[in-house]
Amino acid sequence: MMRTKGKLTEKVVDVENWEVRPGGMLVQKRIPDSDGSAGTVPPPMIRVRVKYGSAYHEVNISSVATFGDLKKMLSERTGVHPEDQKLLFKDKEKESGAYLDTSGVKNRSKIVLVEDPTARAKRFIEMRRNAKMERASRSVSEVGLEVDGLAGQVVALESLIARGGNVAEKELISLIELLMTQLIKLDGIIADGDAKQQRRVQMERVQKYVETLDVLKIRNAMLIPNELLQKQQEQEQPKEQRQHQQQQQSRPPPPPMHKVNAPAPVVVTTQWEMFDFDIDSILSTPSTSANSTATFTSSAASSGPPPRFAWELF
Repeated sequence: MMRTKGKLTEKVVDVENWEVRPGGMLVQKRIPDSDGSAGTVPPPMIRVRVKYGSAYHEVNISSVATFGDLKKMLSERTGVHPEDQKLLFKDKEKESGAYLDTSGVKNRSKIVLVEDPTARAKRFIEMRRNAKMERASRSVSEVGLEVDGLAGQVVALESLIARGGNVAEKELISLIELLMTQLIKLDGIIADGDAKQQRRVQMERVQKYVETLDVLKIRNAMLIPNELLQKQQEQEQPKEQRQHQQQQQSRPPPPPMHKVNAPAPVVVTTQWEMFDFDIDSILSTPSTSANSTATFTSSAASSGPPPRFAWELF
């Protein structure tokens, strides 16, 4: 039984030393094992003649090389891209992965090189597509860097308002406008594949920051004191109105009015002043009073009617 197992193991080892070529042929591996057995002979070199247009090119190449290796060597001499080349051996096109020796290529064999316009057009389309994806990915990365800087400001404002601090509403609005600008840039980028996925992630990120700022704006408005509101109103006033107020404040105050001395109040009293009359002296001089009376009567008669006096009765 042990002997049978040994035989099976030997068969497995023998199978590992073989490989299947692209043509379906089972051949022994040409790459030596990792133990580095001594005395291995390197594969021979062959010279093939390649016709391209009206010119011939002789190429020295290993017999175990592939047609893809030959295309790379011909690209340096003819300037034709390896993907645009078609190699014909015995009027049959050979694939890039086919080996020269298994395909029957020997020393001094003739191979024809033909440029494939269809392959060239496909390669140009693929190059343009790759360049477009690369530009889109680069644009998304640049916008992502700008969003990273704005995200730091959003986090700082959020922590400040959470501690009860006040932030100018103008600063919040400015930050929202910057984020919306980045969102417009992302919306204008046409991307496919990985770049499209990156763009979607960045757009969701920007929208999240804008929503956070809207909430912070409401919370900040509830915390702003009256002094800050007055200061903001002064800042929002037009320039001409502020200048007019400043001019009014800079005018000198009007001169004080002179006081007019008011008349002294009249004092009414009931205290009467008493006069002493000498009745004896008045009675002793009747002639004088009569003369005076006569004189007064004559003068009054000559001058006209007697005057009327306004007498006050007490």
